[in-house]
Amino acid sequence: MSPLITADALADLIAAGQPVRILDVRWRLDRPDGRAEYRAGHIPTAVYVDLDRELAGRGEPTDGRHPLPSIAELGEAARRWGIDDGDTVVVYDDLSSFAAARAWWLLTDAGIADVRILDGALSGWTAAGHPLEEGSVVPVPGTVTLRRGILPRLTMAAAAALPERGVLLDVRSEERYRGDSEPIDPRAGHIPGALNAPTGGNVDAEGRFLDPAALRERFAALGVTDGAPVGVYCGSGVTAAHTAFALTLAGYQPHLYPGSWSQWSNHPDRPVALGSQPGGRS
Repeated sequence: MSPLITADALADLIAAGQPVRILDVRWRLDRPDGRAEYRAGHIPTAVYVDLDRELAGRGEPTDGRHPLPSIAELGEAARRWGIDDGDTVVVYDDLSSFAAARAWWLLTDAGIADVRILDGALSGWTAAGHPLEEGSVVPVPGTVTLRRGILPRLTMAAAAALPERGVLLDVRSEERYRGDSEPIDPRAGHIPGALNAPTGGNVDAEGRFLDPAALRERFAALGVTDGAPVGVYCGSGVTAAHTAFALTLAGYQPHLYPGSWSQWSNHPDRPVALGSQPGGRS
């Protein structure tokens, strides 16, 4: 079963009364709180999810800007969203699924068997002619039980070592990868040995994921193979989940580095590469 779902297929699930929980994960760096947009219009029955508070934990700068929440915190949030064991969970946002992918990764990693991303995000839903509803949805609390560790991940040390035996993808913009500028984190540049693969290359102009064959071609051109590990990181571990999802669609088993550049750059002992080449110049 594909971890993607079309707007029409989601509408059919809702109409059939299937046990589906829809999560609205609207978030972006310049406007992290998407509640106002959610209340103005969301997919019927969708519950708003606060990425900063519910899909991330709290920690020191050396842990990164969006450390993973504890499994207890995530479980409390999931039950607050109304999720029961056995539910299908559909996640979406209004930005090409960049934020929704964080929810997909966390919930899949926590053992929910059927988590899907709405292809085309919210605009895909409205473009298909489906309605929105206003206000807020407060569901009956769910009873789901979660566990951690289904999906592979990288520690900081493992991310440092990965280029020696596989491929490490930095999915930030080219400017941030090269170290031309760094508007958020303490140091500019990239992890030595990492290759640049900006997240936006996973989707088309309408924000829909490229088909698996096209994604596989994209990643193969970067040296990704079935026989070697592939890891992904971004600024704080959010959009890296988007490329982890794209790699999954393409048939790979990606390792996510949750701390990402925000963790790495807060450790002065970690080397930094600059420029357009993986090794760069320190």
